[in-house]
Amino acid sequence: MKITNRKARHKYQILEKVEAGIVLTGAEIKSIRAGRADLSEAFARIRDGEVFLVNAFINPWMGSQKFVDARRERKLLLHRKQILNWQGKIAGAKLILVALSIYIKGNLAKVELALAKSKAKFDKRAALKKKTIQRDIERELQGDKLD
Repeated sequence: MKITNRKARHKYQILEKVEAGIVLTGAEIKSIRAGRADLSEAFARIRDGEVFLVNAFINPWMGSQKFVDARRERKLLLHRKQILNWQGKIAGAKLILVALSIYIKGNLAKVELALAKSKAKFDKRAALKKKTIQRDIERELQGDKLD
């Protein structure tokens, strides 16, 4: 099950991507396997040489007796060189770490993080226009194939 942040590609220009491990409780991993999570407002923050996933909603598992905050900060597992590299890039420009997706790989939960730059309003409009034109072209081609 792959849970994606669909708004991220619309709001941000993706510059780099990386796969990171995530520290979860047992109930949280069950919720992710069931697809009960939301990354629409999730981003990552670098603090004290560590990366934390902020504002990711993982719905509490029904069978769990222990209460865990659904929006708590979760530690991400990255190599020190990657963290220092991104920390330098973020400090120099107006960049943000955005969570693109969370998925299960083998028995482990992984988060796809992206170094992103916010799009201006006209960039969003241009991307939407390009997508609409592409969709119209594909419809015309489908219509020709059916005839």
